[in-house]
Amino acid sequence: MQFVDYTKIYVKAGDGGRGCVAFRREKYVPRGGPSGGDGGRGGHIIFRASRELNTLLDLRYQREYRAKRGQHGMGKKMHGKDGEDRIIPVPVGTVLKDADTEEVLADLDSEGVEIIIAKAGRGGQGNAHFATPTRQAPKFAQPGEEGEEKNLIIELKLLADVGLIGLPNAGKSTLISVISSAKPKIADYPFTTLTPNLGVVKLKDFRSFVVADIPGLIEGAHKGAGLGFQFLRHVERTSMLLHLVDASDMPETDPVEDLKKINKELELYSSKLLSKPQAVVGTKIDIAIEKKRLRKLARYCKLKNIEFFPVSAVIGKGIKELLLYLSAVAGKEK
Repeated sequence: MQFVDYTKIYVKAGDGGRGCVAFRREKYVPRGGPSGGDGGRGGHIIFRASRELNTLLDLRYQREYRAKRGQHGMGKKMHGKDGEDRIIPVPVGTVLKDADTEEVLADLDSEGVEIIIAKAGRGGQGNAHFATPTRQAPKFAQPGEEGEEKNLIIELKLLADVGLIGLPNAGKSTLISVISSAKPKIADYPFTTLTPNLGVVKLKDFRSFVVADIPGLIEGAHKGAGLGFQFLRHVERTSMLLHLVDASDMPETDPVEDLKKINKELELYSSKLLSKPQAVVGTKIDIAIEKKRLRKLARYCKLKNIEFFPVSAVIGKGIKELLLYLSAVAGKEK
């Protein structure tokens, strides 16, 4: 299934029905008077969060949603039927914004949460409401009100306990495939992961936590470079960040500078991201022969008082220690 986490749509709530102009004409009711009923209200546009969905794909292909209008009022003071509400299911973690002002209208962060995003128009009153001692036969009624309409930005921000971040090819996909049931694409070239992957890590003591593999970030990601701008929004939801740095001998870059580059991008996107708990994982230690990069990364983390875990997801080295740490920080009873 294609992963879609951003789209724009138009919504229009139903208009209210017109009030009715009518008069009683029964044989044995002299001077029957006005009997026009009220129009029904239109249907609301309602968004509902559901864990059964994990993408905004449906909204990508249907960009316009309209609720039904209310039925017009009828004679004998009969009220028009209300328009049916239009309920739009979205994944848990969906944020709704006004496309014109970019104001956040709702954050649907838990199962079953609902929000009326566009209110229906009220039905108009029939002429029976306007009779007075001096105006006994009003020949007018109210029109129905128009329903609200909005252009919306719909964003999906994944809900996870641990967010895996790092430069492309840092080993995020391999790690999440080893510690969880997620099956991401793994290859030896950058930007293997084109969409975020979610995995549930189940521990022996019946505790578990959700890990999100955020696609590779690069310098300039906050401006739209690489894939970062697309997926930085998912980092906002995570409880903690696990920063993966390639500690093997292969890259010619400075591992500490690699670490600083990504943290700088997080800060430029949102200063709040750096306030999240963060640990560093030195990956691919099975091919760290000289260990110069590994030692330099370990020294820096010790100096900065950052938790550091050297691991090899391929041979399983260091994975147990990492999971013990994550279970204490992010694990939850199930």
